[in-house]
Order: sequence, then C-alpha cells, then structure tokens
Amino acid sequence: MSLFLFLQTAINTTETVVPIESEIEVIQTGAEMNLLDIAFKGGWIMIVLAVLSVICFYIFFERLYTISKANKEDPSFMDRIKDYMHQGDIKTALNYSRSVETPSARMIEKGITRLGRPIQDVQAAIENVGNIEVAKLEKGLPVMATIAAGAPMIGFLGTVIGMVRAFFAMSTAGSGNIDIALLSGGIYEAMITTVGGLIVGILAMFAYNYLVMLVDRVVNKMESRTMDFMDLLNEPVKK
Repeated sequence: MSLFLFLQTAINTTETVVPIESEIEVIQTGAEMNLLDIAFKGGWIMIVLAVLSVICFYIFFERLYTISKANKEDPSFMDRIKDYMHQGDIKTALNYSRSVETPSARMIEKGITRLGRPIQDVQAAIENVGNIEVAKLEKGLPVMATIAAGAPMIGFLGTVIGMVRAFFAMSTAGSGNIDIALLSGGIYEAMITTVGGLIVGILAMFAYNYLVMLVDRVVNKMESRTMDFMDLLNEPVKK
C-alpha cells in the first residue's frame, strides 16, 4: 500500500512540474528581442542618435580619404626641389610643386613665388598657406567632437524622459493598480536611450581621436618641409 502511495505522489509531482517548466520556456522564448526591436523601444531619441551616427560616419570616411590623400607624397619631393633650385631652374621647381597635390607642395609653391623678397616675408607666406591647409584638413572634426560629447547627454535625456513617463503612468494608475511590470517596462525603455547614446559617443570619440592623429602626422610633415625649404634659402651662395 505504501509503495502505491509513493508512486501516486511521484506521478502527481511530475504533472505539476512539467507545466512550470513549459511556462518558464515560454517566458524565455517571449523575452528574446533583436537589436532593431530594442532600438524602436527608445522612441524619437533613438532617431536623433541614428542621425548623429550617420553624420559622424560620413565625416569620418570623408576625412579619412582626404587626410590619407594629403599624406601621400613622393619621398624625393624636396630633393628634386633642391636640385632645381641649385641649378637655378626656378620655373621647373615651381611647375613641379604645382603638379604635386599635397599641402606641403602648396606651401613650397608659395615660398617659391616669394623668392627675392626678405626671408621673413617668405616664411610668413608659407606659414599662412600652412594654416589654411591645416584648417582644410580639420574640416568637420569639431562636429565629430560635438557628437562624441553630446550623444551620451542626449541618451541620458531620453532616459530621464522615459523615467518621468513611467512614474507618471504609475501615479495615474492609482495605488491599487500599481504593477511592477509597468515600472520595469518603463525603466527598460528609458535605459535603451542611454545605451544608444553611449555607443554613438564612444565610436565618435575614437574616430575623432584617430583623425586628429592622422592630421598631426600631416602637420609634422608640413613643418619638416618648411624647415627644409628655409634651410635651402639660407644656404650660402657658392662662388
């Protein structure tokens, strides 16, 4: 008799456990969401962050192409300029510098056009061209820096707005109708914007710093070319 009661108890226990496991599986299956669904939960703030990310990536790839092109230069550029200058072939040196589409070449071109004037005037003309070239290279970088700093703040704004809506919904629901799912769902949607803002801001920050590093390389090369050209002008005249 006791064995029969034991088997009956085991069968009843199995019958009660299976629905619980099935219910847990259903809950877990229903909780699965893809990134697109999560993004849509963030509301209009996510649209703003998406627009900022598109602007950031466009500036990054456009500047990357421009800066990389400016950094490509014939290693023998200054050697050829020196040879032409030593031979007194100023016109050929000028035409050669014009044929090379780099910031350094445009600086040397301006210096060649100022030959015959005082050294200070030549150097000032070269530095003015250099400042213009650097400004061209840095075009769009302030926008990227603004996105890197502003995107997390916009995401945090979305979180605050979402929290306000969640607590407002709880307050209007009444004390007897407060549901934990209502609060957790509102907080969940609010935190999405913070995650989105941090992702955009972090990517923009790394992209900005990488472009700044590339610009610094080009500037260092421009300064080196300027020093070489000024040394060439200050060389003693051979008799």
